[in-house]
Amino acid sequence: MHEFTQPGNNVRVHRQPIESSVLAEVGYDRKRRVLEVKLVSGAVYQYLDVPAREFMALLAAESSGRYYNQSIKPNYDYRQL
Repeated sequence: MHEFTQPGNNVRVHRQPIESSVLAEVGYDRKRRVLEVKLVSGAVYQYLDVPAREFMALLAAESSGRYYNQSIKPNYDYRQL
């Protein structure tokens, strides 16, 4: 998808650690529909207009890294923080 930039809208989301070789932490803001991920590399991204069901599916996935790479990353606009 496309990187999205909007000045003054960099509100952080509370993240929780996750067991993954790709993701270090994930968090979700239901009100704003923002998924925030911290990769094991240290990079932090916010994915925009993500339905809550996608966050729940990410947490429930057998491989959260694979789910992220196949279902989140290519399908939602994002911004790097």
